[in-house]
Amino acid sequence: MYRAVLFDFGHTLFDNVDPAEHTRTFEAATGVRVDTAELASVWAQIRRQSFLPEELAKQRDLSAELHRSCWMELLAPLDVLAIGLAAHVYEGESSPRGWRPYPDTHDVLAGLAARNVPIGVVSDTGWDIRGVFVEYGLDKFVGTYVMSYEHGATKPAPALFLSACDALRVAPRDTLMVGDNHLTDGGAAVAGLGALVLAHVDDGEPRGLEAALALVG
Repeated sequence: MYRAVLFDFGHTLFDNVDPAEHTRTFEAATGVRVDTAELASVWAQIRRQSFLPEELAKQRDLSAELHRSCWMELLAPLDVLAIGLAAHVYEGESSPRGWRPYPDTHDVLAGLAARNVPIGVVSDTGWDIRGVFVEYGLDKFVGTYVMSYEHGATKPAPALFLSACDALRVAPRDTLMVGDNHLTDGGAAVAGLGALVLAHVDDGEPRGLEAALALVG
């Protein structure tokens, strides 16, 4: 049984909003209408490209500057649909506007807190994700945030997981890491933590986070 739980951020506790939300906020800000279907098509291509080995090799999550430059290059095709759309989408994806908690996120974090289980977040990111937790009233449950761009390293670097354990004052062997990627989040096992890698779920479905509750004492 584990005494503390670390969570990944994106696609573990939070999911991206529907691309149509970006067209709505862009139109509200600029008065320019963007076809929702066109944006969804281009956005899907961008997301696929973002996971290609040559893109991941750029290590965009090592700094805020690198994160922005890499993503603005990826998002450039959006400016064909409307000038300024790329920057609008980037700002949305790196702010509370671009994220929503999974249906079970609040209850699981609250359940862990009710059991006095310390909670941390370990994320590969190039921007400060704390604001997303504040937006949804979930920051009160989180004891520490370890973000790659602040440490100059990305998961599965053991130092990130160990830093979170130190901040929560819990030994690695007593800590569970929960995420969606076996290569990055699962790498916590190398640092001596337990690892729980969640399977993919469809949009709007609970993330399966309750599995963490069954593994804490």
